[in-house]
Amino acid sequence: MGLLDALLGRSRPARPDLDQLFGLPSAAVTLQAGAGFTPTGLGSVCFASVEGGAFARARQDVAELLGDTEAREDAYGYTWLVFRHAPDDLTSLVGDLHAVNTLLTDAGFGPQLLCSLAAFRDAEARPLALVYLYKRGAFYPFAPVPGTAEHRDNALELQIRALLTDDLRLEKDLTRWFPVWGAPGLSDPPDQPPGRP
Repeated sequence: MGLLDALLGRSRPARPDLDQLFGLPSAAVTLQAGAGFTPTGLGSVCFASVEGGAFARARQDVAELLGDTEAREDAYGYTWLVFRHAPDDLTSLVGDLHAVNTLLTDAGFGPQLLCSLAAFRDAEARPLALVYLYKRGAFYPFAPVPGTAEHRDNALELQIRALLTDDLRLEKDLTRWFPVWGAPGLSDPPDQPPGRP
């Protein structure tokens, strides 16, 4: 940060630290022990779509590296690359999330990356996501209330934040805990693959 930034009260945004994603497996152990949430095996990377040959090549590189991936566009025009693994193989899922983020960043598309998430559910089938904000280099919990239109369980989110303070770098600014309505893995029934009726 320069002198002018300090005088004007500006700060540089946190640099993404994709290695933070590797904290998810240990956070999952804490999450299961402390709140009863277990991984669903589903995760995704969200980015603003870009037209052009370079981006199409980057998407092709992702498919070649990781095999067949499902791509979805949400109601807001963002693209989600969806990955599915066995629920007890969170490590492989994290590896895929890290690889996609790294590949897109190395190809020059870092500014288009928004977030990555890993989905969890508890015994009552309540959905929960641990969302990694690419531009902030930190996580936050997102807990939509099932069966409602765009309502979230703020109390549960704060409970999860308190539970995971030693496991993950958490976003301190609650105004940056953006809702990810309709994100893959949160709106799908727990016993069905994403995108199936």
